[in-house]
Amino acid sequence: MNYLHTMVRVKNLDDSIAFYKLLGMRELRRNDVPAGKYTLAFVGFDDNAHGQAEIELTYNYGEDDGYEVGSGFGHFAVGVPDVAAACEKVRAGGGKVTREAGPVQHGTTVIAFVQDPDGYKIELIQR
Repeated sequence: MNYLHTMVRVKNLDDSIAFYKLLGMRELRRNDVPAGKYTLAFVGFDDNAHGQAEIELTYNYGEDDGYEVGSGFGHFAVGVPDVAAACEKVRAGGGKVTREAGPVQHGTTVIAFVQDPDGYKIELIQR
């Protein structure tokens, strides 16, 4: 068994894909289903055929006002070589940095938090 993906609903597929590209991900595949009135786009660093989990971005036709993130969802986590540089790339691309790069409270691991166009949080962890 292996972990395949996490699905989130998005209000603008192109904006969401552009954001995740700022983190070094790429669009792996897309499936438009007009009969079901939705489009799926999978983003990640490599496809899950190679053991990498993906994020499934789901756009439901006509749902352009967005969705509530919900109180149960926490965040995605992405390992990066330089958290401060990743924050600058997100900021330069029009993204939102919600916690600047720095050590985790009571520890030494360098982290930051950024937010995608739909309000989903992504923790950047220096590796």
